Amino acid sequence: MSAADATAIHRRPGREGELLQLPSWCGTAAASLAVCLGWAATTWIALHLRADVTLHTAALFVHLASLILGFGAVLAIDYYGALWLMGRKTLREVLDYTAPLHVPVWAGLGGLLFSGAFLHPDLSSPLTCVKLGLVLVLSLNGVQASALHRRLAAVDGPVSRPLMIRGAVTASVSQAAWWGAVAIGFLNSRH
Repeated sequence: MSAADATAIHRRPGREGELLQLPSWCGTAAASLAVCLGWAATTWIALHLRADVTLHTAALFVHLASLILGFGAVLAIDYYGALWLMGRKTLREVLDYTAPLHVPVWAGLGGLLFSGAFLHPDLSSPLTCVKLGLVLVLSLNGVQASALHRRLAAVDGPVSRPLMIRGAVTASVSQAAWWGAVAIGFLNSRH
């Protein structure tokens, strides 16, 4: 199938040249559903699978590497956002720099979720349940952050106050959830 044939599949019948566009909330809803299903699947694995020492050690390495990858990218994104708010970078510079960082954020988060299932989390512990809740919150916030990135990229002119507030809330939720999950993970590792 040629590229032209693949494009034609997505065209609306009877409207030459017009591509079928789904509302943006459909993509966000589908991504949110995928996040919830992934979170539920890894929680189910944690409840039903006991990893041996070798798998546990490998999972711990992947967990720590994923933390560095995902949280490091989040910190870079938020740093560039702060530079924009201080007037040291333009919005276009920030968006261009941070767009490729979404991949390591999601790769890191996926690695954390998957590897965490093999680390014998104590799901009877309220602290562990809070951590799992924080991971779900930061994952859903990530879906919302991707949608916000697209909205900001579409801005022509000054950014509206509601969009600025949405950005500040997104960054605050992200930082609180990441740091909270890291702190709980540290506390749990001491037992």
